[in-house]
Amino acid sequence: MDRRNNRRDTEGSSVLTANNLLDGRIVWLAADGSWQPFLKQARVFDNTEIEQILPKYQGLAQQEGLVGIYGVQVTLTDAGPVPVTTREIIRADGPSTHPQFAPSAS
Repeated sequence: MDRRNNRRDTEGSSVLTANNLLDGRIVWLAADGSWQPFLKQARVFDNTEIEQILPKYQGLAQQEGLVGIYGVQVTLTDAGPVPVTTREIIRADGPSTHPQFAPSAS
Protein backbone atom coordinates (compact mmCIF):
# COMPACT_ATOMS: atom_id res chain seq x y z
CA MET A 1 0.00 0.00 0.00
CA ASP A 2 1.08 3.57 -0.66
CA ARG A 3 2.41 4.62 2.75
CA ARG A 4 2.00 8.37 2.23
CA ASN A 5 -1.75 8.12 2.06
CA ASN A 6 -3.06 5.62 4.57
CA ARG A 7 -6.49 7.29 4.67
CA ARG A 8 -7.64 5.75 1.41
CA ASP A 9 -10.91 3.86 1.73
CA THR A 10 -12.33 1.40 -0.78
CA GLU A 11 -15.28 3.54 -1.83
CA GLY A 12 -13.44 6.83 -2.39
CA SER A 13 -11.48 8.42 -5.20
CA SER A 14 -7.85 9.41 -5.54
CA VAL A 15 -5.49 11.30 -7.82
CA LEU A 16 -1.75 10.89 -8.36
CA THR A 17 0.65 13.64 -7.38
CA ALA A 18 4.40 14.20 -7.53
CA ASN A 19 7.04 16.89 -7.38
CA ASN A 20 8.85 18.11 -10.46
CA LEU A 21 12.51 17.33 -9.90
CA LEU A 22 13.84 20.44 -11.68
CA ASP A 23 11.78 23.13 -9.98
CA GLY A 24 10.15 21.32 -7.03
CA ARG A 25 6.62 22.28 -8.12
CA ILE A 26 3.72 20.03 -7.27
CA VAL A 27 2.09 18.32 -10.24
CA TRP A 28 -0.95 16.10 -10.77
CA LEU A 29 -1.41 13.29 -13.31
CA ALA A 30 -3.93 14.37 -15.97
CA ALA A 31 -6.19 12.11 -18.05
CA ASP A 32 -3.85 12.40 -21.06
CA GLY A 33 -0.89 11.09 -19.02
CA SER A 34 0.81 14.47 -18.68
CA TRP A 35 1.64 16.07 -15.34
CA GLN A 36 -0.20 19.33 -14.74
CA PRO A 37 0.18 22.06 -12.08
CA PHE A 38 -3.47 22.25 -11.02
CA LEU A 39 -5.46 19.66 -9.10
CA LYS A 40 -8.58 20.44 -11.14
CA GLN A 41 -6.72 18.99 -14.16
CA ALA A 42 -6.04 15.67 -12.42
CA ARG A 43 -7.40 12.34 -13.54
CA VAL A 44 -9.55 10.80 -10.81
CA PHE A 45 -9.17 7.09 -10.05
CA ASP A 46 -11.30 4.79 -7.92
CA ASN A 47 -9.45 3.89 -4.76
CA THR A 48 -9.86 0.22 -5.67
CA GLU A 49 -7.55 0.72 -8.69
CA ILE A 50 -4.99 3.23 -7.42
CA GLU A 51 -2.62 0.65 -5.90
CA GLN A 52 -2.39 -1.18 -9.26
CA ILE A 53 -1.77 2.06 -11.21
CA LEU A 54 0.76 3.61 -8.85
CA PRO A 55 3.74 1.29 -9.60
CA LYS A 56 3.56 2.10 -13.33
CA TYR A 57 4.02 5.81 -12.70
CA GLN A 58 6.57 5.32 -9.94
CA GLY A 59 8.60 3.29 -12.45
CA LEU A 60 8.47 6.16 -14.96
CA ALA A 61 9.37 8.81 -12.38
CA GLN A 62 12.99 9.30 -13.44
CA GLN A 63 12.05 9.47 -17.13
CA GLU A 64 9.41 12.08 -16.35
CA GLY A 65 11.74 14.11 -14.09
CA LEU A 66 9.55 13.50 -11.04
CA VAL A 67 10.04 12.47 -7.43
CA GLY A 68 7.66 11.33 -4.72
CA ILE A 69 4.77 9.98 -6.79
CA TYR A 70 1.86 8.90 -4.58
CA GLY A 71 -1.91 8.77 -4.34
CA VAL A 72 -4.06 11.43 -2.67
CA GLN A 73 -7.62 10.65 -1.64
CA VAL A 74 -10.05 13.31 -2.79
CA THR A 75 -13.68 14.24 -2.44
CA LEU A 76 -15.41 15.05 -5.72
CA THR A 77 -17.15 18.43 -5.80
CA ASP A 78 -18.71 20.61 -8.51
CA ALA A 79 -15.46 22.61 -8.55
CA GLY A 80 -13.37 19.46 -8.99
CA PRO A 81 -11.47 17.11 -6.68
CA VAL A 82 -10.59 18.34 -3.17
CA PRO A 83 -8.05 16.48 -1.00
CA VAL A 84 -9.34 15.01 2.25
CA THR A 85 -6.24 15.85 4.31
CA THR A 86 -5.00 19.28 5.38
CA ARG A 87 -1.50 18.51 4.11
CA GLU A 88 -2.75 17.83 0.61
CA ILE A 89 -5.09 20.83 0.62
CA ILE A 90 -2.04 23.00 1.32
CA ARG A 91 -0.03 21.28 -1.44
CA ALA A 92 -2.89 21.69 -3.94
CA ASP A 93 -3.21 25.42 -3.23
CA GLY A 94 0.45 26.06 -3.92
CA PRO A 95 3.38 27.13 -1.78
CA SER A 96 2.58 28.59 1.60
CA THR A 97 5.70 30.76 1.59
CA HIS A 98 4.96 33.55 -0.89
CA PRO A 99 2.32 34.07 -3.61
CA GLN A 100 4.96 34.80 -6.27
CA PHE A 101 5.94 31.11 -6.17
CA ALA A 102 2.39 29.81 -6.78
CA PRO A 103 1.67 28.40 -10.26
CA SER A 104 0.13 30.87 -12.67
CA ALA A 105 -3.64 30.57 -13.05
CA SER A 106 -3.39 30.97 -16.84
